[in-house]
Amino acid sequence: MTTLEVRDLVKDFPHRSGLRRTTLRAVDRVSFTLVPGRTVALVGASGSGKSTVARMIARLERPTAGTVTATGPDGRPVSGRAYRDHVQMVFQDPFASLNPFHTVEHHLVRPLLLHGRAAGRADARGAAARLLERVNLPPDLAGRRPHELSGGQRQRVAIARALAPGARVVVADEPVSMLDVSIRLGVLNLLARLQREDGLAVLYITHDLATARHFSDDVLVMRGGRVVERGPADDVILSPRHPYTRLLAAAAPDPEARGRPRAAPAADGGALDAGGLSYDHRAGRWTGPDGTPAPAPAGVPDG
Repeated sequence: MTTLEVRDLVKDFPHRSGLRRTTLRAVDRVSFTLVPGRTVALVGASGSGKSTVARMIARLERPTAGTVTATGPDGRPVSGRAYRDHVQMVFQDPFASLNPFHTVEHHLVRPLLLHGRAAGRADARGAAARLLERVNLPPDLAGRRPHELSGGQRQRVAIARALAPGARVVVADEPVSMLDVSIRLGVLNLLARLQREDGLAVLYITHDLATARHFSDDVLVMRGGRVVERGPADDVILSPRHPYTRLLAAAAPDPEARGRPRAAPAADGGALDAGGLSYDHRAGRWTGPDGTPAPAPAGVPDG
């Protein structure tokens, strides 16, 4: 089993406008821990920094500051090339994440061989067939190319590819947002089953509060690169404390409220910032940007 710890993660991007150079802080001191058998959801609007966090965990981006540490079953930190044996990513777009020139079998056999999970090509082909069966796809799909698959089948292949190196931490960056609504639940249930079977630690990135609550144990809400609220999924989504989380919850579709006017919190930027504070449901307190306890922001209702 592998645990992944993210501590005070920061990412700055340089921005140039004519002769003027500035810095955009996309991620600001984000911390959380992924443990085997549990799912953490990272929720927020587009541009809040969710995918940047994912890319830093997958080592596709280098952090400006902070650390990402994977600890293996022996309790030792995993570093170097072995890191990718433990941590893999499922990308948002199943139509772009697979190479259209190669077969499904190639997408699975290659990581099996590169990560030493198969003794030879024949062994790798057998392992690829078993991976397809694990994601509820028939092995005879191995000879097809991505354009011959549906969106749901492509995403299942992408999940199988993430598991091929033997990953125990899976970063799922909006894995169902580009799929038909009718098949989203099937893909999420597949991830949940694989998590139970393999004891996976999962980071689920989404802007959908309903699936975050359904699929996750804990939820972190991001705004402007910062985590503004965190805690158990039901507490964060059903009893939000931060003004921004309240706004997200009010904007989520509610079939029971159909035909009735719904009062939404005011969307004033200053009020939504809550003075730069964040709320931790497990600790039951507000904290400042440096993580120290702070009084509740003015104008925010209690509970």
